Amino acid sequence: MEHNSQKYAAAFDKSEVSRCLLCLDPPCTGVCPQHADIGTILKSLYFKNFIGAVNRLNCDCTYCNAPCEKACVQSDTRLPVSIREILMQVKKDAWILPSEIIDRVDLSTDICGIKLENPFLLSSSVVASSYDMCKRAFEAGWAGASFKTICSFPQHETSPRFSAIRHHSNAFCGFKNIEQLSDHSVEENMQIFEKLRKEFPTKVIIASIMGQNEQEWTNLASKCEKAGASVIECNFSCPNMEDDDLGVTIGQSPELVEKFTRATKRGTKLPVLAKLTPNITDMVPIALAARRGGADGIAAINTINSITGVDIDTLVAEPAVRGKSIVGGYSGNAVRPIALRFISDLSRCEELDDMHISGMGGIETWRDALEFILLGSGSLQVTTAVMQYGYGIIDDMIEGLEEYMKCKGISSVKDLIGVAASTVVDHHSIERDTILFPVFDYELCNGCGRCYISCMDGGHQAIKFDLETRKPILVGNKCVGCHLCRLVCSQKAIKTARKTVKR
Repeated sequence: MEHNSQKYAAAFDKSEVSRCLLCLDPPCTGVCPQHADIGTILKSLYFKNFIGAVNRLNCDCTYCNAPCEKACVQSDTRLPVSIREILMQVKKDAWILPSEIIDRVDLSTDICGIKLENPFLLSSSVVASSYDMCKRAFEAGWAGASFKTICSFPQHETSPRFSAIRHHSNAFCGFKNIEQLSDHSVEENMQIFEKLRKEFPTKVIIASIMGQNEQEWTNLASKCEKAGASVIECNFSCPNMEDDDLGVTIGQSPELVEKFTRATKRGTKLPVLAKLTPNITDMVPIALAARRGGADGIAAINTINSITGVDIDTLVAEPAVRGKSIVGGYSGNAVRPIALRFISDLSRCEELDDMHISGMGGIETWRDALEFILLGSGSLQVTTAVMQYGYGIIDDMIEGLEEYMKCKGISSVKDLIGVAASTVVDHHSIERDTILFPVFDYELCNGCGRCYISCMDGGHQAIKFDLETRKPILVGNKCVGCHLCRLVCSQKAIKTARKTVKR
């Protein structure tokens, strides 16, 4: 069965939803005279869980005077979110959704035989750095957590330590951190593991570790296993270490990765993941080194070396620490295409076929997560989205993925792992002998002319624009089928037509 959430996403205008601040205890919900969970509906729309939003829409806004808009926290300082209009549009477009779906799906998967109730984990970072945080995340529905990296040497953190690049809606597009490892002692972290294991026996605890020498890698792995860890993750990739012989420096050396992976395996019988850095040209040789050292899987990607910007008033790079800054780790949705590239590389390597891939890098929605799964990730890890939106994003991740699978008739998430991996091919294997022409849907076209501007100044001058009718016209003998016009069209009014063979 065709899954229509893509069609629904195209029809639904998300620009107004993006203005929602996703409030704590949203006031809009509390004043709804029909007791609709408006805040949750808006949140589902924000995170592209359109079917979930439709399923929750139990109110009729036709004759409502929209007290939800008056209660919006933005009503005093700027225009409130147009909640009534959004909900009426949801109801109007609900017919697009499929009516025939399978009843139940199984989101459970595993890491090298260690069962996960769903694919979603917290990645090793501040979001999984204490007992209380992991407890709240587990109760929210996360299948497990990779605990903030445990080490036996002291940490010296900076303040501030974060900076961000933002969308027009003020949401993070990219995020930079210059944060280091866990500031708890090894003993304190072991006590946290013991407590979590006792209280949450079905959750997966990944112990992220970093040693200064072989003996430390071995000892840390052994201690974590005894304390109740389910999986060991070797942090070969943190870019923020003061010592040049740690973190990302290890991850850039096949010899060091192999040596320290082998040292870790000596200390444990648990599955071992090597967490690798994207700050290299090719990750496959490093992954193969980890495999030679005995790794059971790969976790990727860690953050990318970055400078997010310079404050043009103070003339200091961000984040500024007493007038200075450093290169830090870049994460968030902006790095997702890079992460997907590395996941694809790992998945397509035949010598790594038997290794688990735990994918991360910019996952915010169920659709982002699905892309990682389709390219070969058997589990998923999230940090930056949680830092901005909280643990509650798991609801729409789980529900969105479930609804997609129901509509597709796919009963197990395991059946989706790596399905798209073979569609990524080498440059010489891509078809280059035909042109796929764009076609304008004038009913959807609003006459903005953006397609014309982009084609004239950034393409092949293959569009004319009639200023009287405000309609674009294709110049077929100039069009090369690059589809820049489709990408800039805000109305999704440009489709594709027949292919022609190049002359």
